[in-house]
Amino acid sequence: MLHIKSLDEGLELFKALGSDIRVEIIKILLNENSMNMNELASRLNITNGALTSHIKKLEECGVVTVSSEASGHGNQKVCSVHLDKILIELQDKPKNENIYTTDIKVGLFSDYSVYPTCGLATSTRLIGEVDDTRYFAHPDRYEADILWFTKGYVEYAIPNFVPANQKIDEICVSLELSSEAPGVNNVWPSDIYFYLNDVLLGTWTSPGDFGDVKGIFTPDWWFPNWNQYGLLKMLVINHKGTYIDGLQISEASIDQFNITSKSQLKLKLEVPDNAEHVGGLTIFGRGFGNYNQDINVKMAYSPIEM
Repeated sequence: MLHIKSLDEGLELFKALGSDIRVEIIKILLNENSMNMNELASRLNITNGALTSHIKKLEECGVVTVSSEASGHGNQKVCSVHLDKILIELQDKPKNENIYTTDIKVGLFSDYSVYPTCGLATSTRLIGEVDDTRYFAHPDRYEADILWFTKGYVEYAIPNFVPANQKIDEICVSLELSSEAPGVNNVWPSDIYFYLNDVLLGTWTSPGDFGDVKGIFTPDWWFPNWNQYGLLKMLVINHKGTYIDGLQISEASIDQFNITSKSQLKLKLEVPDNAEHVGGLTIFGRGFGNYNQDINVKMAYSPIEM
């Protein structure tokens, strides 16, 4: 997901999309998953030079990625779309200076129950053996920058250091996610459940376990037939309900939790074995995927009314 917070911020994107041929490029790439430059130029009936100019504009605004892949005739450039949504805020939100922000390492979960295929890794090495659930309890898990499992859950304790005598009005969690297939499979749906303090907030269905191109930040040593990147999802719970990428997924609101500066907060991500699509879960942290971030949490707060 690409989150544009103002019209000015999205100006380059709007310019890039203000072309029939660039919109057609995106539609072709979405339909084909990916395509090399020669094939794409031929499909569009334009020269490679003209295509390069269009692709550069789409690449600069983050809509398209280009990777080099070896073929029988040398390296070829392969294009693909790596966004699932573009969220544009047309109206500026009132500025709230009362924001507490924290990042949680992917391996810093406080509880878990997972099933193979599964594993953890830092940006430089695997942690233990893959498909051995015991390593989810290994001390080195705190260094993990990626984890994956077929079903089960991981739960994180969210640090709560908002000032005393404050109540929390909104929680925003940003994280990069995908399914977990044996190897990779771009069409491998998985129902991911989100909980706050053991209360179900809602679900999101990941469309696949993406391996068509290398993740922008995925390290060079990573195996090519393993998870390469995910989709950036923004989970928000406020007074009106719970949202993912701006779309409401439930009526669970922040008010029912009565969260203050003294409250403990637990965020759980689960793929239960009774879900319609049991397709696993991969969580990408800093040093992996396309966004180079850990689990980011922002909490807006205000004084408790006496």
